[in-house]
Amino acid sequence: MPKTRLSREEIRSFAQLSPFELKDKFIQIATEAQSDKAGQKGMAAQAMLNAGRGNPNWVATGPREAYHALGYFALSESRRVWTADNLGGMPEESGCAERFERFVRTNPSLPGIELLKACVDLAVRRFGFVPDAFVHELADASIGDNYPVPDRILRHTELIVRGYLADEMFDHRPPEGQTMSLFATEGGTAAMCYIFDSLMKNGILEKGDRIALMVPVFTPYLEIPELDTYGFDVVHVEASLFTETGVRQWRYPTEEIEKLADPSVKMVCCVNPSNPPSLALSTRVTEQIVSIVGERNPNLLIVTDDVYGTFVEGFRSLAADLPRNTLLVYSYSKHYGATGWRLGVIGLHDDNVIDAMLDAQSPEQKARLEKRYGTLTLDPGKLRFIDRLVADSRQVALNHTAGLSLPQQVMMSLFSLFDMLDEGQDYKHRIRAIVRQRLDLLLEGVHMKISDDSKRAAYYIELDLLAEAERVHGKEFADFLQRNYEPVDPLFRLAEQTSVVLLNGGGFDGPEWSVRVSLANLDDLDYLKIGHHLRVIFDDYAQEWRTA
Repeated sequence: MPKTRLSREEIRSFAQLSPFELKDKFIQIATEAQSDKAGQKGMAAQAMLNAGRGNPNWVATGPREAYHALGYFALSESRRVWTADNLGGMPEESGCAERFERFVRTNPSLPGIELLKACVDLAVRRFGFVPDAFVHELADASIGDNYPVPDRILRHTELIVRGYLADEMFDHRPPEGQTMSLFATEGGTAAMCYIFDSLMKNGILEKGDRIALMVPVFTPYLEIPELDTYGFDVVHVEASLFTETGVRQWRYPTEEIEKLADPSVKMVCCVNPSNPPSLALSTRVTEQIVSIVGERNPNLLIVTDDVYGTFVEGFRSLAADLPRNTLLVYSYSKHYGATGWRLGVIGLHDDNVIDAMLDAQSPEQKARLEKRYGTLTLDPGKLRFIDRLVADSRQVALNHTAGLSLPQQVMMSLFSLFDMLDEGQDYKHRIRAIVRQRLDLLLEGVHMKISDDSKRAAYYIELDLLAEAERVHGKEFADFLQRNYEPVDPLFRLAEQTSVVLLNGGGFDGPEWSVRVSLANLDDLDYLKIGHHLRVIFDDYAQEWRTA
């Protein structure tokens, strides 16, 4: 007897959706199941547990308090210039730092003021900022009374964020003799869109070009290349290694990485640590990619999305080991519980293959691009790719009003400076412990085995149910599941029977029978419950197999 209200054909049709769209169907089913149980006499409604969302349920309060304290100082600076009821003026730079020190002394009980002072002092000390210029940038930007100047990123913000990336993405070892330029964007999602768009606009990539994706991967990296705008020929580099029967390692075999050596592969996209397996690249794989670029595919363009890097001790981005070839995407959303702030950056080292490719283009290509960017500069041929990204983000014609909003850039600066303080490091270790505790509870409930891995971020976990079926009951049971059910059938059962919502791993180009569990967005003990519910569903299949 079927265990869900939907037929196999209906389930198969829904499985064609993106996992994030399919999630909405699971939520609908879970909600209806809640209502049904609530309507039954003596039955309590079961709370829906949606572990399909990547949005964390923690918030970094300290830097936010500092941000609001800065707002009060900035308003005092505005009123100092011009006061008329609700009307103020633009903060002045001269003497700004001294007035800030006075504000700190006279407002000792203002929440966040001590941390704000610590952040300002650290920035002046570490980056050698002129105090007046830096404090004025913070005050004026938090007021939001100007367009972003420079449009790509504020001057002090760029140095601060560059320092943060050197600490957290490059393991305190940035590439020697290299400078990374940054473009502040509306989160990592905007960064992805801008990169794909500008690479095409500038002829670095062309429709139908061959690119590689390291999979499983965040779904938009799978879906964007298929749009008719791009129509890329996509090569999948698959993390297919097992540690033992039924236990996926989620690591890349040497022969899979070898696909990148083909010179026809112009770009590779990588989420590092991965989503959903949540593992940072191994040293072996990094060294193999470095070797391939150095010896056989020197113009290979790498886009690395490193949003989860702070969850792995000693994390080091590909942008650190291959600075000339790599576009770095980073977002503050997950680490700081700041998805609503939309804070991201694109990083590109000043000596890079993209600018070299632009310089080597044909006269016809150069003429086309000089016309495109000719209103921005008298020498558009020398416009760097990082600056073309900014212009393209505003259709070139609106370049003069481009850039991430200034209050957002202030928050980005304060998040970064907070990380450089002892308080920020304590916070980092605390959130790492949170996701690891939740992983332990999930595994306790589900009784599944995963590989030990020192590079596990544990922000998500991807569980391969078919591999588990073979590990526990043998290949006959795994074959039974494949013959009789769709790979997403367990997720429909979970939603309908237990009001648990997970995402299908196949939608991330992982194994079809795998599921993604976010370890970031529910209370700790909820993961014990989810694990238990998943095990009950799994055991139900085993019972059906035994009685078949």
